[in-house]
Amino acid sequence: MTNYCGGFFLLGISYFYAMILANPKDLAYSPKRIISLVPSQTELLFSLGLEAETIAITKFCIHPKTWFQNKTRIGGTKTIDIDKVISLRPDLIIANKEENVKEQVEIFAGHFPVWVSDVNTLAEAYKMITDIGILTRTEIIASELVSSIKNKFDIFIQNSNTKKRISTTYLIWKDPYMTVGRDSFISDLMGVAGLENVFHDQVRYPEITISQIKQLNCKLVLLSSEPYPFKQKHIEELQRELPGVKIILVDGELFSWYGSRLLHTPAYFEKLRSEIENDL
Repeated sequence: MTNYCGGFFLLGISYFYAMILANPKDLAYSPKRIISLVPSQTELLFSLGLEAETIAITKFCIHPKTWFQNKTRIGGTKTIDIDKVISLRPDLIIANKEENVKEQVEIFAGHFPVWVSDVNTLAEAYKMITDIGILTRTEIIASELVSSIKNKFDIFIQNSNTKKRISTTYLIWKDPYMTVGRDSFISDLMGVAGLENVFHDQVRYPEITISQIKQLNCKLVLLSSEPYPFKQKHIEELQRELPGVKIILVDGELFSWYGSRLLHTPAYFEKLRSEIENDL
């Protein structure tokens, strides 16, 4: 059982100050018992070589496969098993403002140091990777990773900057249909890919209708593989209502994961643009 007094908690033989870290440099030690509450950041920890240090992940942390199979799981991103987390006695918990529940994060911050990322743009993803490198004392690996991702995106952008921007709707949910607004990471990546988000004037994840898609003269509809698992049958359903609009399935991870998976995104965007342009 955890004993506590005056904001300090006794975990084994060490004292840790419980808080939400305002700066990654505020963590005064190299963490050895990390819990990740975010799939894309879990994969990042793997890429940073933190196999031994990462002790638990969520049930949605499917990459890498070996971690998903072997690491302790502590619930879903929004349904964390609080007692289980506390019993594991982490010395760092890594969360995200959007993916995790504020009230749960605050509970954990009353027991352990917590780092909360807030990623809405590609630039903020680079900063998040850098910050987690600082937190985990893997700054060199993190810096090399950011440089590699930036280089891949720079090459993609240089090769595609003369291509026409395509008016696009990106669907993340059905019943009701939901899309992405301007202040989302997905919308920012759409822009990088040369796709004009027709719902850019909306915020976060608005509910929309088929009629709105028609009114905005959308040429392309992307059906994401997550969080709603769109399939071929959904293309067929929508195509009947949106004749003349190209509708395709896309890999949601490569549009929404903001960790080391970004290494694969530029090549995916290149392939996607070629597929789209052949039919439009």
